[in-house]
Amino acid sequence: MLSFEDVQAARDRVAETTRQTPLEYSHTFSAMTGAEVHLKLELFQRTGSFKLRGATNRIATLSEAERENGVVTASAGNHAQGVALAATRIGVDSTIVMPEHAPISKVKATRSYGGNVVLSGEDYDEAAERAHEIEREEGRTYVHAFDDDYVMAGQGTIGLEIYDELPEVDTVVVPIGGGGLISGIATALDGLDPSVRVVGVQAEGASSVAESLEKGHRIERDSVETIADGIATRTVGEHTFEVIQERVDEVVTVTDSEIAVALTTLLERSKTLAEGAGAVALAAVTEEKFDYADDEVIVPALCGGNIDLNTLTNVIVRGLVETGRYLRVRTVLKDRPGALEELVGVLSDQQVNIYAIEHDRTNRDVAMNDAEVELDLETRGPDHVDELLAALREHGYPVEVLV
Repeated sequence: MLSFEDVQAARDRVAETTRQTPLEYSHTFSAMTGAEVHLKLELFQRTGSFKLRGATNRIATLSEAERENGVVTASAGNHAQGVALAATRIGVDSTIVMPEHAPISKVKATRSYGGNVVLSGEDYDEAAERAHEIEREEGRTYVHAFDDDYVMAGQGTIGLEIYDELPEVDTVVVPIGGGGLISGIATALDGLDPSVRVVGVQAEGASSVAESLEKGHRIERDSVETIADGIATRTVGEHTFEVIQERVDEVVTVTDSEIAVALTTLLERSKTLAEGAGAVALAAVTEEKFDYADDEVIVPALCGGNIDLNTLTNVIVRGLVETGRYLRVRTVLKDRPGALEELVGVLSDQQVNIYAIEHDRTNRDVAMNDAEVELDLETRGPDHVDELLAALREHGYPVEVLV
């Protein structure tokens, strides 16, 4: 099993390529939760993710023959960039297999770091199948995204940094996909101070670890569905699962809606942009997915900031909807002059800002003398939404909430 000494050794190997990322006290999230929250901003790592640490440590241990033959891996995006950069820095050729629908921003970034990108499969697991084919065909060394002791040890250097800066830490909250990150961090903290609690977080739509722990053995989901694409794996690793069973205190799950709220709140209040997988740890804290005491010193690890801009737009809208800041409704008006103006007057009285209006007089689902209207609205919170809907209905408008 991965040892504390493995993590210590990794620290020297990764020092030249990676950077020590900030650990910052958050007034906003401390006030929101009652805990003392410090954010480990690993999203400021080179390549925008913690994955560079593990990839660098693994590639640093290649033999001369392995370096000459090159490496291959599979990744949804962050590990891809880490492997590409780590390999390029020491002159090793890298081939990266990414799912066909991987975010274009991550594909472009991986290529910019020198990786040869192959798009194959619907998800990480199918991409991994193709990567192993290339491994056999070309004699390359496969650099696993998580189920490798060197990779886990590299990720664990985050735990060393947290404890160096904040030895009074009580709880560290860590995202889980395949388990490499939390295995490394838990091993580091166990070696430094076994009293530090380690809580793992998965997206509800990719919760293989939580289910595996309940059953006592690894399970594989038939599919995964989450906005946190960086942790969207069907199963946890064999080696990582052993470490998680031994050294992780608790594993919880968060929904996509909760992830979206955490991401948008972090962006708005802390001016910090995380990807879905990078926001799950914070979501677990703000949504109180595990028990913690007032003034408990908690460190959520925000471990990725590589979010596709199209995805970001959708996530922000989702977060605004969940917090009552954005509303889309459909209603029906009489098709006569002034009807739309009367509706807008009701909205104005409620101090609602209108983003967009779609007015349809031809919809066959409404009467011939009626018109259907869809409105995108800016609101000020759940109470404001309730007041607005009540006012519309009071004025005789049938209202259907679309989002």
